[in-house]
Amino acid sequence: MQETNPTPNPIAAASTPDASTQASRGRRRLIVAAATVVVVLLALLLPPYLNVSRYQHRVARNISAALGRPVHFDKISLDLLPVPGFTLEGFVVNEDPAFGSEPVLRANEVRANVRLRSLWTRHVEFSRIVLTDPSVNLVRTADGQWNVESLLLQASHAEAAPTSQSYAGPAPRFPYIEATGARLNLKLDQSKSPISLTEADFALWLPEPHQWHLRVEARPARTDSSPANTGLLRVEGTLGAAKTAANSMAEIPIDLHGEWKNVQLGGLSRLLIADDAGVRGELTLTFNLLGTLGHAAVATNLQIANARRADFVPPHPLAIEAECHAIAQNSFHSFSNIECRWPPTGSSDLLLNADLPDVAQPGSSSATLVLPALPAETFFNWLSVATPHPPTGLTGPGTLAASLIWNSADSPAPQPGKAGQPGVQSILSGQMEFSHESLQLPALGPNPIPLGDILLRSTPASVARVRRGQKSAAPTVNATSFDLLPLALPLGGKQPASLVGRFDDTGYTLHLTGSAIPSRLLALGDAVPQLGDGLRQLLATPSSSDDPIRLDLTATRAWGGPQIWRQTAQVTPRGHSR
Repeated sequence: MQETNPTPNPIAAASTPDASTQASRGRRRLIVAAATVVVVLLALLLPPYLNVSRYQHRVARNISAALGRPVHFDKISLDLLPVPGFTLEGFVVNEDPAFGSEPVLRANEVRANVRLRSLWTRHVEFSRIVLTDPSVNLVRTADGQWNVESLLLQASHAEAAPTSQSYAGPAPRFPYIEATGARLNLKLDQSKSPISLTEADFALWLPEPHQWHLRVEARPARTDSSPANTGLLRVEGTLGAAKTAANSMAEIPIDLHGEWKNVQLGGLSRLLIADDAGVRGELTLTFNLLGTLGHAAVATNLQIANARRADFVPPHPLAIEAECHAIAQNSFHSFSNIECRWPPTGSSDLLLNADLPDVAQPGSSSATLVLPALPAETFFNWLSVATPHPPTGLTGPGTLAASLIWNSADSPAPQPGKAGQPGVQSILSGQMEFSHESLQLPALGPNPIPLGDILLRSTPASVARVRRGQKSAAPTVNATSFDLLPLALPLGGKQPASLVGRFDDTGYTLHLTGSAIPSRLLALGDAVPQLGDGLRQLLATPSSSDDPIRLDLTATRAWGGPQIWRQTAQVTPRGHSR
């Protein structure tokens, strides 16, 4: 019998090679997974057994040579996950003895990640350096030297490739440096300033050779007062030049812009003067710096919203926007050609020109403030924010013009046996003038009465040098003394009454003479509370007749205190003997 071969199964024949291929792929995947598990386990278990502490002194010496300052840390450890790197604990950069003994930088932990490709070369590079909770001390000496000047100059001369460069070159790539939870302290010589930056996040990288990009976000704080809402400060920009390295710190180019936002005015006053000035509102400040650290153009924009006194809420809180320009010199130690305009566009209602030769001595500044023609309505709106009792009797299309000069003068030397030292004292001079103002009082009828010009002028120097109660043999400079020139007040007498006064840095004195009908005088005091405070108590039982009385009244008030009126001479009706 002839044997016949069975017909082959095409499906089984086709499935045989596919099954072997799938089995081969499965084995490869298993090998890769096993290798990955082994690598991860080695990365987790191996570092504690690798003794890198023997390189601690070598690493410290290398960092010290790079920074030009002694560096030490408590411990170094190796990490392989998530990326290879080293962790330095208790990291400290010592200070140059010329600037003090406190370290310039102290960080709880510094993490340095290694670039993987650089592990196969002779020069190991770091991709990222992260500092945790560092504290930095910036010190400026009396002669204008900064403790970080040598660090910046050394870094500006070091050859480094951009941080984002994908390939290794002759120069090592600059790492991305960042810090979280940082604190920045400022010291003037050996005295630490109470103002510092806290909760700071910092980043520094190199987008181009010799050009660093900087980003800082922090909260200003004061160490000697209670916490307050001082807003958030953010600064970003570039330091250094793209092609040339600086020979001094003053030559380092800068192009920075920043914003200080959500600043509460109460918190701002606590920050600057360690006390609540009693003002409320929000401030936003934007600024741009362009030039070098030694000479830079400064442009700022200031916005204040909902400004008011803390003790009452006015009907219309104050809103201000102003723009200022200046030249910063000597590493921002002095400012010149300061010019501010309010509002920033159109015809300005306020112009300020100033110079500040030394920020450490504000008394050395000089300034000129000009109000070309501020509408009186705007000025009284300001008063309604500053006081709950603004004047209500003044009306008309009046304007306020002012020209004030602030400068410094040498204060006199102390007399024998008395405390005090000669120095610089600021003097404010100039004048303020209300024009086209009128007085509207119900007691005077429906028609407003023109007042003419109300003029407040600085006291002549020969008079201002003698304070009340002092003998002329021992004069002192009165820094802020202004006289209210005689103001005629038609109050029902045959001749208008006359009001004069003097204002200085301690308070003011008003003197009212002439004749007036008592009811009209009290109506004037009700319409202008700043004049009428305490007047009704003096005239508690005024005459019921419309006969005018003679006036010789004096009011005194220390700033922040009550106003007290008193009779300089006996008040009697006209035509009657005393």
